[in-house]
Amino acid sequence: MQIIKTVSEMRAFINGVRAQNKTVGLVPTMGYFHQGHLSLMENAKRQCDVVVTSIYVNPLQFGPKEDLASYPRDLQRDTEMAKTVGVDAIFTPEDKEMYPGGFDTTVVMGETLTNKLCGSRRPGHFTGVATVVIKLFNIAQPDRAYFGQKDAQQVLVINRMVQDLNINVEVVSVPIVRENDGLAMSSRNIYLTPAQRRVAPILYQSLLQAKEEVEKGQRDATFIYSIVADKIKSEPLAEVDYVELYSYPDLKSIGTLKEKALLAVAVKFGGARLIDNIILEA
Repeated sequence: MQIIKTVSEMRAFINGVRAQNKTVGLVPTMGYFHQGHLSLMENAKRQCDVVVTSIYVNPLQFGPKEDLASYPRDLQRDTEMAKTVGVDAIFTPEDKEMYPGGFDTTVVMGETLTNKLCGSRRPGHFTGVATVVIKLFNIAQPDRAYFGQKDAQQVLVINRMVQDLNINVEVVSVPIVRENDGLAMSSRNIYLTPAQRRVAPILYQSLLQAKEEVEKGQRDATFIYSIVADKIKSEPLAEVDYVELYSYPDLKSIGTLKEKALLAVAVKFGGARLIDNIILEA
């Protein structure tokens, strides 16, 4: 497995792969791997000849009061984990390589998909995401790129960007990987105290409770919200950031569940902000 730090080295690697008529799968990450990341790599390995994983904590997608400086990093650990699933190369550039002096171009997404959920709570976040992703697409030239469904809004935004800008890459969404107690795997779970970790599965429990009501015939959006919000608020260590329900995949507001919908939550446990979601079928 190769560790690649510069754009020129990455392009040389990709040119060598293309010369052999091999397909490329890209797994963009910010590192500090868990099984959710590995599932993306495993899917890429099954579908592509060569798998490239990027590890880059992108400063453009962090707000001024967010956890850029403290975001967990461990390249040696990540490298060993990536080896276990057969990743061929890790691209791990420095900030000065991704955003050299004078960098003055960003990708600004329209508000159709970004003025809600995490987009409304984290101004500029999806501008940062779209900018770094399109740079990675241009650098690695993948046939397919793999993203986790835990970041459902991000997947939809990237899909829209690819469609609108005619980018020649297939975006593959991979199901959420969960701990045994249902907590969605996330690099930010490391921020949880033992007490917070014990109660954090309430996110998924609340979503499942709502799903059960929908399966019984419940269709009222306000009632579905209340099921989730009331469940989470019953836990003193949890602070609800949002509970939102939209049609899926276009993220339009709905009052009555008539079609496939995304039910998503963001919850703070002290300094840790966790997200989760579930797809509801009407």
